[in-house]
Amino acid sequence: MAKAQTFAEKVAKASAIRGVKCPQCGTVRIPLLYVASARSAKTGNWRFQGKRVQVCKCNEKEIYG
Repeated sequence: MAKAQTFAEKVAKASAIRGVKCPQCGTVRIPLLYVASARSAKTGNWRFQGKRVQVCKCNEKEIYG
């Protein structure tokens, strides 16, 4: 049977920041799915290319625009 969890424990768990810290700026890296449209080499049609990236203060200007 599961342990009873109090409201304070739920709030503490939800507010905890999870993730890996960036060695350069010290902020937590946030994983995102970066989607870009590009032309296919074979057909010439537009396709979506998804790529997983880690965003922090160091590289957010490069990724967000």
